[in-house]
Amino acid sequence: MKSTLSKIIGAIVLLAVGVFLGKSFFSSPKIDTVPMPSTIQYRNVGLSEETTEVAQSNEFNGNIIEVKDGASIQEAVKTANPGDLIRVYPGTYSENVYIDKDDISLQGVVINGEWPTLDGKGEINDAFLYSGNGVLIENFKIINYKGNGVMGQAGNNFVIRNNWIIDTGVYGIFPQYGKNGLIEHNVLSKIADAAIYVGMCDNVDVLHNEVFDNVAGIEIENSRHCLVENNYVHDNTGGLLAFVTPGLPIKTTFDVILRNNFVINNNHENFAPKGSTVGGIPVGTGILIMAADDVIVENNIITGNDNSGITIVDLATGAPKANDPNSEGNPDRVVILDNIMFENGNNTTGELKAIMITQMDTKGPDIFAFGGGTGSTIRDKNKYRTFGLDEYGIAQITNTDDISTMMTPSPVPARSVSKEELGELTYYGVCAGCHAFGTRLIGPPTEIIQAIHNGNPQGIVDYMNNPKNLREDYPEMPPQNYLDDAAKMAVAEYILAMKP
Repeated sequence: MKSTLSKIIGAIVLLAVGVFLGKSFFSSPKIDTVPMPSTIQYRNVGLSEETTEVAQSNEFNGNIIEVKDGASIQEAVKTANPGDLIRVYPGTYSENVYIDKDDISLQGVVINGEWPTLDGKGEINDAFLYSGNGVLIENFKIINYKGNGVMGQAGNNFVIRNNWIIDTGVYGIFPQYGKNGLIEHNVLSKIADAAIYVGMCDNVDVLHNEVFDNVAGIEIENSRHCLVENNYVHDNTGGLLAFVTPGLPIKTTFDVILRNNFVINNNHENFAPKGSTVGGIPVGTGILIMAADDVIVENNIITGNDNSGITIVDLATGAPKANDPNSEGNPDRVVILDNIMFENGNNTTGELKAIMITQMDTKGPDIFAFGGGTGSTIRDKNKYRTFGLDEYGIAQITNTDDISTMMTPSPVPARSVSKEELGELTYYGVCAGCHAFGTRLIGPPTEIIQAIHNGNPQGIVDYMNNPKNLREDYPEMPPQNYLDDAAKMAVAEYILAMKP
């Protein structure tokens, strides 16, 4: 009996040893199978900054720089050259990464379900900041930052995809003043302003993302030529937003398609800073269009939004305190095509509730339009509960199948910035996301900054380097000391010279 048992135990041990040796010597290491980013050829490697030529190479010709747990991503960026790929392996990285070079790709490597994680520990302001062109950021988990998960500062040809971004302060993904970008397959949650905020950009696709438990889900602000498609937008205060914020340098939002999205149960309490623009979003807002032109809403499933499914308003209604004579405040030529809408407006609030009471009704509409605007149309008004659509005509199109993307056919050239333009570009790319004339975004309005630092640009530079939170009604400003001295002085002088 003992002899038989010994043989069985021996056989099991030999089998275990064989499996171990087989895995060790004959299986392929998982890290060797990491694919190259699919857009790595979307590059301008080797061209001078002055050229308007755009290059696309089908082969990766840069270096691969590896960053492993305990090392620094920022140090890798410092050693990288245009065209290089930085691969970051699983581990926890508590740092701010600033990318001021062109054509740098940062790719997280996920092994056995373990992700590379950028953890701000509630102390660091931003995870990724990029001002370079052709930047790619993919496969990262980003948590516990105070300012932004990923912020672009005037960088073109960007790709941000397949990231988890949770509790990163004001914004999750925030490209500002960029052109030709792709934001796809990201999951974002617990953001105090907008999970995805496309600000003053052109030609951006926002595809296949999930956003939930935020104040604003996906926000297209003062931007043009944007496609928002196939996103799961649920349990935010407001789901999809396309609007104009007055007081910013770019004055318009137009040519936006909101298509094939799930906009569901956006009834989360509004936890934005009081007095901010998104702090005024009513709980229960599915889609909000404010002063934006040529917006097409097509083939979305919009349901369970307690205030209304789609709200279309002018600036006088949506932002009555705003004062920008250069912003045309009406939503013109909005097109509502076929959408599936039901169970919206079950618990109206604020002005909409008061308006519905005047109509002897307590249930809000699927579509609510109020204020000015001309040329708007709808495919079939009878399919929905509506209010304020009496002047809407019949839509002249049935779908947007001929438009597959808003991105440009090839990368756009890198920006060439003269010394005279440096202050303007820095303001557009860095400052305008939080400061505007005559209205509050995140920080104090621009005219207040001018009054505090009148005739003293060095005072603004000093504050940028070492900001102090002096007012409880505004959040702490992140330091901008990563900018070079010339850019800081140029933007300080530009701010003081600005006029509404």
